[in-house]
Amino acid sequence: MKDYIEERALEIAKYIISEKSTVRQAASVFGVSKSTVHKDVTERLPKINPLVASMVKEVLEQNKAERHIRGGKATKMKYKAVSD
Repeated sequence: MKDYIEERALEIAKYIISEKSTVRQAASVFGVSKSTVHKDVTERLPKINPLVASMVKEVLEQNKAERHIRGGKATKMKYKAVSD
């Protein structure tokens, strides 16, 4: 694996852990696709640093568990704005 990919994977991991961010948010901050972020943190990161990978996995699992709530809030806001 190339050095810049390892560095990117670690930087993305640090960002996700510190900000409790989603894959989508991390992708926009780092200027890469969601697929790239996901591949970096789920496939590459465990080979580079398993401890950090497990911390990222916890954040992503929490985001996944809360996803339906965030989506519901966004829909509520959308229709509230339309009706006003």
